[in-house]
Amino acid sequence: MAAAVSDTDRPGALDITRRLTGICGPSFARLAGPADEVAGCPARWVAVPGEPRAAAEVLRLAVAHDLTVVPRGAGTKIDWGATPDRLDIVLDTGRLAGIGHQPSAETVEVGAGTPLRAVQATLERAGRRLAMDAPSPGATVGGVLAAGESGPLRLRHGSACEQLAGLRYLTADGDLVEIGGGAAGLDRARLLCGAQGALGVLVAATLRVQAAPASRMWVSRPVENPMEVRELVRTVLGARLDPAAVELDLPAGVRPRPRQGGRAEAMSRHPSVTGRATAAAGSLTVLLEGGPSDVADRANRLGALFGAETAVTRSAPRWWRHYPFAPGDTALRLEVPIEDLHAAVYALCDASGAPVAVRGSAGLGVVHAALPGAMPAERVAMILAAVRAVLLARQGRCVVVSAPPAVRRAVDLWGELAGVAGMRAARDDLDPHRRLAPGRLPGGL
Repeated sequence: MAAAVSDTDRPGALDITRRLTGICGPSFARLAGPADEVAGCPARWVAVPGEPRAAAEVLRLAVAHDLTVVPRGAGTKIDWGATPDRLDIVLDTGRLAGIGHQPSAETVEVGAGTPLRAVQATLERAGRRLAMDAPSPGATVGGVLAAGESGPLRLRHGSACEQLAGLRYLTADGDLVEIGGGAAGLDRARLLCGAQGALGVLVAATLRVQAAPASRMWVSRPVENPMEVRELVRTVLGARLDPAAVELDLPAGVRPRPRQGGRAEAMSRHPSVTGRATAAAGSLTVLLEGGPSDVADRANRLGALFGAETAVTRSAPRWWRHYPFAPGDTALRLEVPIEDLHAAVYALCDASGAPVAVRGSAGLGVVHAALPGAMPAERVAMILAAVRAVLLARQGRCVVVSAPPAVRRAVDLWGELAGVAGMRAARDDLDPHRRLAPGRLPGGL
């Protein structure tokens, strides 16, 4: 195998640039710029192939010159996950786009570089949709799958990766693999979901399509603390209302307003609440979908359960499908059985010493949280240790989704994580030379 070019100002680097230009075409290959980083690791080249065959040639060129490759879609989650050990070529999938769909079809094949919102807009004209509502604005289908990103609809319809009916991807050596239906094939396809491009370069996905609901209503209820959230979620899930989503929003920096009497007052005196840092006042919102009369009936039933403060609307709250963190924050994902979600939120607020912005699926026990980007790395490490200690006893976990460079260097992004041995086996099978996004997977894989 040829030795890698050490930096981009040597003659060999210019030769790589010329070769990439020959593969991708003029204006679609270049030396990387300051913005071409992946989780803080700078790239050396950017290649934007116009078809799968050209993308395969980019990978073969990387093999010939011992170069590493990280795929990139719209870049909305390019800083999620671990920093690559080494990054030579960013393979931009933006031109691997396109939508093939017949109005009556049960599936649609979509190029990996196609924006998810473009797919939904196309299907909407035929009264159809994908059960995918990833929060990242402008995200591509390939990026959503590669990051394992899901939105509120996951409660009823499963994750984005569970919508797969087929997949086309390129191996690290540039071979095109097509996976169709069948459990064995889809199990292999789902290995690539959430792998951040480390097990293959997604080219196209065949996704299940469903009829768009005739009616949608959002039923919201103010909440004062995480213990109240637990009781309300129990109520919703026990009422057999078939919710499409049950989402929680607890903003940071907003102190709960007093409420008097009844159940809320009793819960405020619960031993698990007394003496703790109090989470911010927020809301619990339930999405109901279906036929107009059925949705209206279920909304009325839920309103009766939620009480006089219930608000029923035909549009989502402003925070719906938005993460609570901003660029530069330390973004966390907490996963815990829904019965213990309150404990996870209290542990985070206690360790932080103040309310922390939390948002996500209360109906699944999967939420995101934000710590300020200016928080010292040592403080973030202490908070993570405290929260993970609480979650460990509850079969939960806390993952650092994204963080400033100093925090990345100081903390374990993943914590206790089952399945690392399986990931290592998949990596050894699909990319034994660690050419695709090396170091991006847990365990430094």
